[in-house]
Amino acid sequence: MAFFQRATDYPCQLILDPQNDYETLRRRVEQTTLKAQTVNRNRSGVTNVSSPGKSLNLYPSNEYEVLPNGSEAHWEVVERILFIYAKLNPGIAYVQGMNEIVGPIYYTFATDPNDEWKEHAEADTFFCFTNLMSENRDNFIKSLDDSQCGITFKMESVYSMLKDRDMELYLKLQEQNIKPQYFTFRWLTLLLSQEFLLPDVIRIWDSLFSDQDRFHFLILVCCAMLILIRDQLLAGDFTINMRLLQDYPITDVHTILAKAKELQDHS
Repeated sequence: MAFFQRATDYPCQLILDPQNDYETLRRRVEQTTLKAQTVNRNRSGVTNVSSPGKSLNLYPSNEYEVLPNGSEAHWEVVERILFIYAKLNPGIAYVQGMNEIVGPIYYTFATDPNDEWKEHAEADTFFCFTNLMSENRDNFIKSLDDSQCGITFKMESVYSMLKDRDMELYLKLQEQNIKPQYFTFRWLTLLLSQEFLLPDVIRIWDSLFSDQDRFHFLILVCCAMLILIRDQLLAGDFTINMRLLQDYPITDVHTILAKAKELQDHS
């Protein structure tokens, strides 16, 4: 988070040109307000609506520090990438969680030791994010949820694989009525980007993106994650296990990837 709040060395050139009247995305967001009325109700049920005209800021300024004009924070670059992607892909638009996918990609390019490559981090990120979403977009389209290419089918595939590899653990989760959507939805749609620290996410993605059948490999990784904490899951009750699955314990990612590869070799 600290990195994304820092200023980029390569802000959008349109921002630096005083001759154009380009309105920055930052300014458009800052100006987004909602005219609202305050409603008060006393104990006797009388409703009092105050006079209109009070504005509520939809985007609190304390979430990210806004830098002075002429400079841009890395989070603003990411915001622009997502904004343009949504405009160019109205059928998908922006869905919460896409920021968790674009973040590691942008970070990798924007911290490249080669300054010439770093300068083009925004364009490179947009290109790679668009290509990745062309393969992964079905997870973000609600109308496809229950199709064979949708997220529901993929979540059930994790349990189907677990059933083949570890019947005892599968039956335990079924007995406790722990459904795959309780945790695998986030694992699969965000490509595990919220489950591990950023260096570990990048390491997992190296293996994921180098696999020709990368999204099947992701299911193998999810299954491996379950098997590696099987003893804790078998010993835990519903509450403990839900907490464990929604906040995966610190684990060496190389162990997880090795287990996934083992499952892949035996399939």
